[in-house]
Amino acid sequence: MRLKDKVAIVTGGAKGIGQTIAQLYSKEGAKVIAADMMELSYTDANVEYFNLNVTDSAKCKELFDYAVEKYGRIDILVNNAGITKDALTRKMTDEDWLKVIDVNLNGIFYLTKHVGPYMQAQGTGSIINMSSVVGEQGNIGQVNYSATKAAQSGLTKTWAREFAMKGSKVRVNSIAPGYIMTDILKTVPQELLDKFAGTTLLGELGEPEDIANAALFLASDESRYITAQTLNVNGGMRL
Repeated sequence: MRLKDKVAIVTGGAKGIGQTIAQLYSKEGAKVIAADMMELSYTDANVEYFNLNVTDSAKCKELFDYAVEKYGRIDILVNNAGITKDALTRKMTDEDWLKVIDVNLNGIFYLTKHVGPYMQAQGTGSIINMSSVVGEQGNIGQVNYSATKAAQSGLTKTWAREFAMKGSKVRVNSIAPGYIMTDILKTVPQELLDKFAGTTLLGELGEPEDIANAALFLASDESRYITAQTLNVNGGMRL
């Protein structure tokens, strides 16, 4: 019960990595608000659904107000919601460029601008941003996605400084997954999956549980002296 009596918000919590994080947090004793545009595909006594489009600043404020009013505190925020719209730069539309920036970057800011200062006043808290290996290494056809994930590094380090001011113990970190077997990868032909696995030192793809375990560690007191860091969970991936 490493998160006993903690209150957590997980964006993109309806399925995939977000679902796995929300359910693991619940198992470890937390009350979890899983915020997503899609309704939950699972039931959990300690996980409640909140309909949220992270690009809607007013709705993000509404979620923040709801969490504070109902639970009286927010201990953990996982900024997990994100999208991809891949294309080579010469083929990428302005719409696809802006949409990915809106969800992956603005969406993190709109919620954290409320939760971060609240945690600072509270004196404690853990914020976890979901980055990506392509934010550090880049990837062909993902200029919009890689730009937002690289920008998250700056957000993480800046917020770690800001929200720890005046003696507050708020910690802000990022997780950078590699190839993880979510529903999207399950549609990829096996020969490509084998190729992806071959780019890792461990020779295999990751599972959502691998990311959730990292998110549990960063949310718990076990990581009390870790902040402003990016935890790479990619099996030793080489691009």
